[in-house]
Amino acid sequence: MAYSTKDSTTNDPLLALRQAIKSKSPITYLGNNEPTTSFLTASHISLGPSLSLAKSSQTRYTKPGISNPSSSADFYTLEAIYLAWLLRDAPGAEYMKQARESGLAVGFVSVTERKSVVEWLEGKVADLERIRPLASAESSTPPGSPRPAGAASATPSSAIKRAAHAADTTISPSKRRYVADAQDIEVVKRIKQNEVELRDRNTVLRGIKPNNFSALHASFTEKLKLLRDVKPGTTATPTPSTGPLTQARKAKNMFPIIMISSSPTALITMYNVKRFLQEAFFEPSSTARERAAAAGNPRAEDLLHIDRRRDPSTASSGSSSASSTQGTVQRYFIVDSTDALQKFGADAWERVVCVMTTGQAWQFRPYKWNEPRTLFHHVKGIYFTWTNDPPNGKIKDWNVTELKIDPHRRHVDKSVVAHFWKLIDDWTLANKPWLMKS
Repeated sequence: MAYSTKDSTTNDPLLALRQAIKSKSPITYLGNNEPTTSFLTASHISLGPSLSLAKSSQTRYTKPGISNPSSSADFYTLEAIYLAWLLRDAPGAEYMKQARESGLAVGFVSVTERKSVVEWLEGKVADLERIRPLASAESSTPPGSPRPAGAASATPSSAIKRAAHAADTTISPSKRRYVADAQDIEVVKRIKQNEVELRDRNTVLRGIKPNNFSALHASFTEKLKLLRDVKPGTTATPTPSTGPLTQARKAKNMFPIIMISSSPTALITMYNVKRFLQEAFFEPSSTARERAAAAGNPRAEDLLHIDRRRDPSTASSGSSSASSTQGTVQRYFIVDSTDALQKFGADAWERVVCVMTTGQAWQFRPYKWNEPRTLFHHVKGIYFTWTNDPPNGKIKDWNVTELKIDPHRRHVDKSVVAHFWKLIDDWTLANKPWLMKS
């Protein structure tokens, strides 16, 4: 079909948008008759110096599965068609996300048909089947709108007559034509309006976590090199578990990492964390800082290590046997910033087993997962507080465990530390067992 008249282009939102895109006219947004840069708050789309259309204007592009449109809900709006062109280069999942953030929770052009809509708007294709023909010049009623009251007694148009006649002639005389119930039609319409757009195969296969197979590649490169160096008539059976690369990787992974808050108001800081977790004795951070300054260490280290002896016979009961001469010595590293964490390499976050928080969300801004609920899905969360402090409402949805320290009774520190190590052991064995030294 061809549309060349100026009146048709001006009156039809679909043709007006296509003409603006093909002529590369500036497309801007208006809200309360004022220019705005936010598409969400805009009420109109300006397609030129003298043409402004409401973004909710109905177009002639029918939604999928609609063969006989009967209402405005069966057609895409102008904003849905425009967003399909505006986000034409965005990946499928990102396109749907931005469409919803722009106010189209439902009713946006699907990912699978976005390309055809963009090609039509840019003039690369001449026509699309689902675009309804323009109404006659005398009629300004949008497609799918109810007929005016004055036209209720008018005779049907010739097109409707021809369609009814064709339907009657194709029905077998022995079969009765099915007439859908009006109530069922309304139910189906409501169901279609609430349908959730499914992702295509590309977005399903695209994960959110980047996979790095460089270590696997290096391991097999070494194996292939050994096989190529084998002389004819001999065999080679390389053992990957004893290779230097595997041993180095295993040794590196044997040291879990605990991150603490860098807040000066935290109960556990880099000044007192080692004595607390290794000796089961809590010393106020200010006292520990003064003691370190008197010893010539005015600044705290950004990286500490703790050697903890785990007793296999008491590991299940949660006790910390620091004085036992049996069991395995497990080393943990303590850091309070992402800068110190970077010293462990690109995969450092895979070794983090615990994050201590003070209940302040700013602590997580530089982290790999800066949203608390996501962070504490990947690591164990611990919140240390005084025994006489009220509950902190900020952490109730963060999936963290609250441990209380008595301000005066130091003999109970041992049970608090034992409980802490029990939590860390249980979580690590369940989620990152390769970090536990056997």
